[in-house]
Amino acid sequence: MRAAVLEEVGKPLVIRDDVVIDEPGPGQVRVDVKHCGLCHSDLSVVEGDFPAPMPVILGHESAGIVESVGANVEGLAPGDPVVLTPVPPCGACYWCVRNEPSLCVNMMGLATNTFPDGSTHLSRNGEVVFRGMNLAAFGEQVLVPATGAVKIAPEIPLDVVCVLGCAVQTGVGAVLNTAKVVEGATVLVQGLGGIGLSVVQGARIAGATRIIASDPVAGRREVAKQLGATDLLDPTSDDVPSRTHELTGVGADYAFEAAGRAALVESCLAAVRNGGTVVAVGAPPVDQNITIAPAAGFTISEKKLLGCTLGSANSLREIPRLIALWQQGRLDLEALLTHRRPIEEINEALDDLRAARGIRTVLSF
Repeated sequence: MRAAVLEEVGKPLVIRDDVVIDEPGPGQVRVDVKHCGLCHSDLSVVEGDFPAPMPVILGHESAGIVESVGANVEGLAPGDPVVLTPVPPCGACYWCVRNEPSLCVNMMGLATNTFPDGSTHLSRNGEVVFRGMNLAAFGEQVLVPATGAVKIAPEIPLDVVCVLGCAVQTGVGAVLNTAKVVEGATVLVQGLGGIGLSVVQGARIAGATRIIASDPVAGRREVAKQLGATDLLDPTSDDVPSRTHELTGVGADYAFEAAGRAALVESCLAAVRNGGTVVAVGAPPVDQNITIAPAAGFTISEKKLLGCTLGSANSLREIPRLIALWQQGRLDLEALLTHRRPIEEINEALDDLRAARGIRTVLSF
């Protein structure tokens, strides 16, 4: 099959047409990828901020058509349209049985770039190719556990709903599942890419009465306003914590870091009120740390700092819920889709992402 392969950190991806993908085994399905969104986490691997073994196929925000199924697969058949998820819940591990499916043992593939048994089921010229971001959707086909492919109605456009796989599932889920934002709350969102704008929409859906959106790119701030933000801040000129306290009187009830910068988590901690909640949604480079000082002040303030993987979502439930919200007009997916390119233009798409041009680029096979 064809795939865009990262062979060396910092180098352009190379389109190879001789990647071998295995047949589906028991409990697995093979999917023809039709569309895949380009996420900043993919760029972080390309630039070395997230270490990964090479060569690797990235891409983890995708939708396609089931091509074949292995033994013991129920509910999916060749020809079914599906949205793929990078964290398929196994349903049986320590975390799944405690209703924490985003922490499922399958989540470790985000770090290992393999299946739990260490295999990738991908090769080229007899050598292993790694399964980037637990999916490898910059290839024409992917092999996934059956729970990693969520069946959808045939009339739903795959090029639109592919962004549910990461950006929207993560952003809306961070609000509804991780933070459990209550109606009438005040919310700060720092970083207005695909995930941050999804956080804005999640806050609106939750009934937040004040949604403060911060990003250095003016165009992204304007999109946030269209999607429900009530106040816009430019971090290049505004002191975001101070302005948040001015706008709310006491500090935000909830603050979300969605740009993948550790310093912004600290900024969010300064921006929330005593008793407020900060959710770290973005994925900073692995060498960045968060400093909480003074520790005694954090203790007596009763502020809460939460991590968030994939919006703390069970994709088997979350993706249908998000599609229903989109169909009801309560969730805008199209506003996030600013560029469409064939997979052959993936390096140009990465340049757009580096330059913060647009919101989401959807790549097509």
